[in-house]
Amino acid sequence: MADDVRFDWTRGARARVPEVVLAESKTIEQLLDIAQQALARQQGVLMTRVQAEKAAVLAEQLPGQVHHHAQARTVVVADQPPESLSQERPVRVAIVAAGTSDAPVVAEIEQALLYLGEPSARYVDVGVAGLWRLTELADELSEYSLLIAVAGMEGALFSVLAGLVPTPVIAVPVSVGYGVGAGGHVALNSALSSCVPGIAVVNIDNGFGAAALAVKLLGIHARA
Repeated sequence: MADDVRFDWTRGARARVPEVVLAESKTIEQLLDIAQQALARQQGVLMTRVQAEKAAVLAEQLPGQVHHHAQARTVVVADQPPESLSQERPVRVAIVAAGTSDAPVVAEIEQALLYLGEPSARYVDVGVAGLWRLTELADELSEYSLLIAVAGMEGALFSVLAGLVPTPVIAVPVSVGYGVGAGGHVALNSALSSCVPGIAVVNIDNGFGAAALAVKLLGIHARA
């Protein structure tokens, strides 16, 4: 492997969640190097924030072993697509998104969860501007082990959802918004300052971080 890449191949066994490649600022040569090393070890690898042109080169160089999800901007390098890693597993996680504009982050969470062996359900466009959309789902959402809430703008979904269900909520503020709400900082501050207990918060647009936290929490629950 190139001198400037020192991949942590044992992190999955040590920490439950393997190292994942943030592809955004890496060269295609570095990504190919990591992918080839993973395949040589008979391991899969997940790459996030993969530009379409880099995904195309990876697919050309590694035919049949690159599984690209355009909306999520993810690539899984493996012999099998990520869906096969969670077949016949019960759905324990639901992703609840305020609006359809949040769909790219929702997709990243879904793909990361699949790679980590957890299927999920999605509920999109249930923001608080039409509160009935959320309240009529409260009983259904309460049946899941964990909820991941995705919202931009003022981030009101986090507090309202956590106040309706007994389920722990992971809040993912997203950079959907404009004016004072631009960049996701208002949503982040809303999540961090919520008066509703039982909310954990990850960074803006950090879909993978939410998926990793969900998997670790579910692992603790299973051991208990």
